[in-house]
Amino acid sequence: MSSPNAESTAFRSALEVIRAVEPRVADAIGAELADQRESLKLIASENYASPATLLAMGNWFSDKYAEGTVGRRFYAGCQNVDTVEALAAEHARELFGASHAYVQPHSGIDANLVAFWAILADRVESPALKRAQVRQVNDLTEEDWFALRRELGDQRMLGMSLDAGGHLTHGFRPNISGKMFDQRSYGTDPATGLIDYDRVAEAAREFRPLILVAGYSAYPRKVNFRIMREIADSVGATFMVDMAHFAGLVAGKVFTGDFDPVPHAHIVTTTTHKSLRGPRGGMVLCGPELADQVDRGCPMVLGGPLPHVMAAKAVALAEARRPDFADYAQRIVDNAQALAEGLLRRGATLVTGGTDNHLVLIDVSGYGLTGRQAEQALLDSGIVTNRNAVPQDPNGAWYTSGIRIGTPALTTRGLGTAEMDATAELIHTVLSQTTPGSNADGTPSKAKYVLDPALADKVSRQATDLLSTHPLYPSVTLA
Repeated sequence: MSSPNAESTAFRSALEVIRAVEPRVADAIGAELADQRESLKLIASENYASPATLLAMGNWFSDKYAEGTVGRRFYAGCQNVDTVEALAAEHARELFGASHAYVQPHSGIDANLVAFWAILADRVESPALKRAQVRQVNDLTEEDWFALRRELGDQRMLGMSLDAGGHLTHGFRPNISGKMFDQRSYGTDPATGLIDYDRVAEAAREFRPLILVAGYSAYPRKVNFRIMREIADSVGATFMVDMAHFAGLVAGKVFTGDFDPVPHAHIVTTTTHKSLRGPRGGMVLCGPELADQVDRGCPMVLGGPLPHVMAAKAVALAEARRPDFADYAQRIVDNAQALAEGLLRRGATLVTGGTDNHLVLIDVSGYGLTGRQAEQALLDSGIVTNRNAVPQDPNGAWYTSGIRIGTPALTTRGLGTAEMDATAELIHTVLSQTTPGSNADGTPSKAKYVLDPALADKVSRQATDLLSTHPLYPSVTLA
């Protein structure tokens, strides 16, 4: 365990080195720490990585090319990269109970692309090579290659709809995944906001997808992955789970049994930040049947791995294997439920009526606001959130009717259920005192709003007071 003095010295020294070259960058780094210390961060996809994880990214590994995998590189001199990549993969396997882990993806979308193309390689490309009696695509005739390309581009994916809480990377047209696949969506029950597994099964039988995707970015409940695997098996689909948002709850054994995706999915993707509290990056877990295809992520869809980030992943995953991480994961959920209960008591409308995980989705139309108006009014008041669509959202994906909030970051700072109730009071105060604004021609605006600056300033001071007893990075002083 490092000493506070060592951590302060490390960060101060780093900023001095940076300042000597470009002082504006050093100033921006210091300002970001100050802003994060003073803001009530409720963005569900953000967290605070440990000093050890942050420092692991600033080193000489950044200078190294390392295409390939451990022991099989296209560049010489990768023995130290092999060490950190192997360590990160080992920690991931042990933490999640997976037989194989691939820690090279640069982000969540990269992890999903690796998974998609591993499935396509396994389900489409490999059979085509076998039919042609060749070992690799370069050995195919032009005619067979043209036929394979068409077959790869003619596959189907079934995933959760965006307005129900799904993610853009699960086959939607603005994202590359939507250009790769013929995609259909399953939604949620209009009355409850919950997944209706019978309807998912019906959609799968009708659409017959190659890939059934589960996972979410704005669904406040657990998913039964056992049932989803049964649905996938019933139509011969590969079952993929994107657990980017709730990976920390899986790692901390809050989600177990039917709600742990790893024993049920053919392949699992995740980010390494969010509730897992590591560096920004991605990761893929799978069984032996897909391992060889996953390990071809580079050069299949990835460029050179980022060894310095893999080093930070190894540190963060090692931290997540400690016993105190399970306590942290449980407190994330306890805090989210306390926050939801506090909002409900004050009259807020929540999608699904509450939460089972780390996030809460507020339907702000009950306050007469759009999500964009609510997001900005809260930001003016020192509360950082993000707007998000709600099921059947009349305002679409830009203005939205919802605000998504989450508890991983505040839980890292040490806030508990009492502070969550106080946070609910601050949120309700701002939203209930904000009114829609008008455009210059007098028509109603979906973006402009009216909030008394004095009230915003008062709430901001209250938020700062709430955080004052739970300092962020108390071991780090830059002055």
